[in-house]
Amino acid sequence: MHVHDVQSFAFRAKLPFALLLTIILSVACSAPAPDQPAAEEPAAADSAPAGPRVFFVQPQDGATVMSPVTLQFGLEDYTLAPVPQGEVTDPRPGAGHHHVGLNTQCLPPGTEIPMASPWVHFGDGGSMIDMMLNPGVHTLTLQLGDDLHRTIEEGLCTTISITVVE
Repeated sequence: MHVHDVQSFAFRAKLPFALLLTIILSVACSAPAPDQPAAEEPAAADSAPAGPRVFFVQPQDGATVMSPVTLQFGLEDYTLAPVPQGEVTDPRPGAGHHHVGLNTQCLPPGTEIPMASPWVHFGDGGSMIDMMLNPGVHTLTLQLGDDLHRTIEEGLCTTISITVVE
């Protein structure tokens, strides 16, 4: 074997090792440093799109509570606003106020919410009430209404059930 052949053999023997080392180093160098946070995962593609909604902050659906029951309401992606003073002829777009119905269901969009039982209006823009309820199972419906007390759109009404105990 000639010197040239020996050098060529040594080079070829080291080639797989050098290639493996290059791959390991490139992977290690592209990983985030231990003191740096990894990039966030993208949001799941099958998650529901965000949109306006009303909800009960408290009580939770299925809760067992004592009277008086504290009802607290939430609203997302919509403006909670008191009804303007004076005569209103056109409701403000994107603004509304809460209405709570006791033992009733959501009203269809565009329906005027009655100013009587079983509905309680929060035309002042409020989002909380302590309500006296008799013992038993009750359905609570939270529905957003516009400046004319008409229901707004689907998604802006929700219903829960609670049990009131003595």
